[in-house]
Amino acid sequence: MIGDLIAKLYRVRLTEPGVGKYLKRWGLSFQRPDKRAVEQDPEAVRRWHAETWPKIRARAKEDGGEILFADQVGIRSDQVTGRTWGEKGKTPVVRRAGNRFSVNAMSAISTKGRMHFMVFTESFTAEVMCRFLDRLAGHFDHKVHLVVDGHSAHRSKKVRDWLAAHPDDVELHFLPPYSPELNPDELVNADLKHSLPKQHRARNQAELAAETRRFFRRRQRQPHIVRGYFGGPHVRYVLDENPMSF
Repeated sequence: MIGDLIAKLYRVRLTEPGVGKYLKRWGLSFQRPDKRAVEQDPEAVRRWHAETWPKIRARAKEDGGEILFADQVGIRSDQVTGRTWGEKGKTPVVRRAGNRFSVNAMSAISTKGRMHFMVFTESFTAEVMCRFLDRLAGHFDHKVHLVVDGHSAHRSKKVRDWLAAHPDDVELHFLPPYSPELNPDELVNADLKHSLPKQHRARNQAELAAETRRFFRRRQRQPHIVRGYFGGPHVRYVLDENPMSF
């Protein structure tokens, strides 16, 4: 398409490799585009970087608290992860259980390399969120500032009541709508789906839950990997000491 545009504008027809050479010379590279929801509000993202996030960090520093980013993820038995080599024209086959089942997980991570998680089989609801908050608060002797998305369970009355009853334990902060790329815990979800065994698939829900727990426990023993989630290009702002530069 770029070659066609050059031909239309300048009446010069370049080969495809020739167009590529020019693009590289101009500092461009061939990349997979990032996905962004059309509903995302760029102004809300700007305010997050310039105003909201600095306030959260200052508030946590003032009360001696710790900031964690959290998210939930669903894992299905029929999910196909990764690729493999196969004979041309013959799609490789992965054997799996015929029944479909799934498990869910909630995790939270901090820049200190801490990871906390909970695996559950029911749908993610306000009750499940409160259970996670109970477990999370029990691991800290100082206040937790938990950054989450705008899921309805996070904003439910039941969760608000729990927070009101535990003001010194957990405080929730909400990311801009439709902005998962701002949450480092999204990289945990991607890592989980990529890391689940590809050869020996779980045969039932209990085995899938066990595989999911093994992943999280392994990452808990690897704080350097947990800290690495914050190095992604869209979440590096969490480590930036000068967030007003965004």
